[in-house]
Amino acid sequence: MGSKIVVLAAVAIAGSLACQVAAAQASAPSRADVKAETKAANKSGDLAGPGVHGPSGPAVTKESNTTRSERKKTTAEANKAGDIAGPGVHGPSGPATTGKSTTTRAERKKKTAEANKKGELTPAGESK
Repeated sequence: MGSKIVVLAAVAIAGSLACQVAAAQASAPSRADVKAETKAANKSGDLAGPGVHGPSGPAVTKESNTTRSERKKTTAEANKAGDIAGPGVHGPSGPATTGKSTTTRAERKKKTAEANKKGELTPAGESK
């Protein structure tokens, strides 16, 4: 008796699922309809580009009035002045560093060791 109920329940569930799948397929648009809608939206500029959230709009192309050497010169001057943001930085990168130190390696090590003894160093992975 128990196995009859299990079989009937399984048949009832399978039947209801089959009806739902058939209804979902009947109401869904065809692949050709979807492709036609997408093509029309792409032509009108309503599609978002890859990785963009919102309409991408028409591509903006503008002829440049400067030569490549002029752009390189302007960029080099801006870089020297510290007006160019570094990689991953939003804003000016600050004045360019010279790379020349006024202290010796031994002096830096001594100063760091003293700061470590006093507990003034920030632990790795933390910021002040």
